[in-house]
Amino acid sequence: MADNERLIFTINPGGTSTKVGLFRETELVFEKNIRHLPDELNEFDSTFDQHDFRRKIILQILDEEGYSLEDLSAVVGRGGAFKPLESGTYEVNEALVEAIREGSTLQADHPSNLGALLAHGIAMAAGIKPYIVDPVCVDEMIDEARLSGLPSLERTSLSHALNIRMVAYKAAEILGGELSELNLVVLHLGSGISVTAIREGRMIDTSQANDGGPFSPQRVGSLPTTGLVKLCLSGDYTWNDMKVMLLKRGGLLAYTGTDHVGEALDRAAAGDKECDLALRAMAYQITKEAGSMGAALAGKVDAVVITGGIAHNKWMTDRLEQSLEYLGKIIIFPGEEELEALMRGVLRVLDSVEDVKVYR
Repeated sequence: MADNERLIFTINPGGTSTKVGLFRETELVFEKNIRHLPDELNEFDSTFDQHDFRRKIILQILDEEGYSLEDLSAVVGRGGAFKPLESGTYEVNEALVEAIREGSTLQADHPSNLGALLAHGIAMAAGIKPYIVDPVCVDEMIDEARLSGLPSLERTSLSHALNIRMVAYKAAEILGGELSELNLVVLHLGSGISVTAIREGRMIDTSQANDGGPFSPQRVGSLPTTGLVKLCLSGDYTWNDMKVMLLKRGGLLAYTGTDHVGEALDRAAAGDKECDLALRAMAYQITKEAGSMGAALAGKVDAVVITGGIAHNKWMTDRLEQSLEYLGKIIIFPGEEELEALMRGVLRVLDSVEDVKVYR
């Protein structure tokens, strides 16, 4: 198959959906978002057990679109919460497959962990190579960023690395330089928020979307420590209760009853003071976190990059731009194009722009 006809099949498993896309080089051939009903997923005891169910649907979509496994040049899945890894594109080898199945090195039970397994199984059947790109567990933090203040609670790096690094590459193109030469502060604004300092291409620090940083539409961000401890020890909540409160029912949702920023903006415009305050507070916390990452870069920031679903809201991006323009040029990439990011990571390897990484 000629280089200009290479077909890259991309797979992104999520909590309630599986997104797939087929690219001919950088051109999108088709994209599908397969929704999974709660009753369907409740039949499985674990995320790992969903593998065969999702694989069958993925192959059915490929067939319905008129393509076979023999047509594919590479398969790439979203990388999950594995052990800490450098950024880059990894070939899915038996060591990674076994690590996922065995489970001891996984930092979280998340559907993204299935991406490597799905890519591996489909690629093996097609006789081609499977990959993952910039997994959730990308960890390039400097040593100083790891200390939390309590030795038994080290800061860890789990972030929206896939989209963060893709927009960083795009920003480098706009700025006319190589990513390895630039310092960026990247704000990924979605249901969870990751704010990351990139120094000369390396993600030296990031706000862990589950454990700190600004509150987001669903997550609480940083909390008063002693107050949180009292809440946990009150006897009123189980671990599962706390997990739901902190990661799914916190942030904007807890203050306003909605996790949809657009709806909250409409209500604020109609005079809802609680929505207005919560939105201003979320923007304020994002600004503070971005400023701290700018400080981590010693104020030498080439650009602030704003991305994620919330970046579609002009009220938010205008507010952030006004507050952060002192750091550097503001570049906005609304949405999170993770399938594109997977495709581009594979092409960087196939085109020898960067070396493939090996999971050990």
